[in-house]
Amino acid sequence: MSSHERALRDASNNVTYQRCQFAYEYAKPIISGKNVMDIGCGLAYGTEYMAEAANDITGVDYDQETVNTNKEEYKEVKNLHFKRGVVPPLDAEDNSVDVITAFQFIEHIKPRKEFIKDALRVLKPGGKLMVTTPNALKSLARNPFHVHEYTFDEMRQELSDMPADIELLGLKGNDTVNNYYHENSKFVRSILKWDFLGLHKKLPSSWLTGPYNWVTSIMRNKLKDKVDNSTHITSKDFHLDKDNLDEAWDIYLIATKKGYK
Repeated sequence: MSSHERALRDASNNVTYQRCQFAYEYAKPIISGKNVMDIGCGLAYGTEYMAEAANDITGVDYDQETVNTNKEEYKEVKNLHFKRGVVPPLDAEDNSVDVITAFQFIEHIKPRKEFIKDALRVLKPGGKLMVTTPNALKSLARNPFHVHEYTFDEMRQELSDMPADIELLGLKGNDTVNNYYHENSKFVRSILKWDFLGLHKKLPSSWLTGPYNWVTSIMRNKLKDKVDNSTHITSKDFHLDKDNLDEAWDIYLIATKKGYK
């Protein structure tokens, strides 16, 4: 699994944070009263938010320091738990969990299909696996934290033999969001024009994480000031669509385990 990549809650990262927040808000009515596992929980602000609706929720992260921090930060939330885990496999019995969420996670691991299969093992019949991941067609440059980014066609192929009913949706934005990403694209292209040899695609990811974070921080701070109202964008400026999916920023997968009545 790759190193940390966390969407922080500050002005320069607002659009990315709100894009992530949309997933938690979308999931909330689906997990209401359910027993949930949130895989790749990171700083767990989304996990805590979902705990408001869930019966019981466990956040899983591969980093022990993050897990320890979360346990202390959210110790007053009685139905919220954390544990370390490098998945797959999931540390849970067969047919034991109502909903598994994995938001902006699957692109960080190599055994992606194995993870989906194991999640379906753990889910109760009729249980749901909810995954979000970036649409590779909208990525202009390599993200060194990501092992693999899917297209919608690749995701459909990956799921073709799974024992689940599959729904794929695309996350899109309004004009303000799309203008932000238009300016983001211009900035990225202005940087990549100096990479004559395409080294960002060839070098080991460990060499690129530092420069990537540095350039991304500069870019988001510049965009915060350049794009009107970017700091006022909220999750309400995003929506899900079933059509023209290749134009979506993120892939939304909802897999319902077969075997229910």
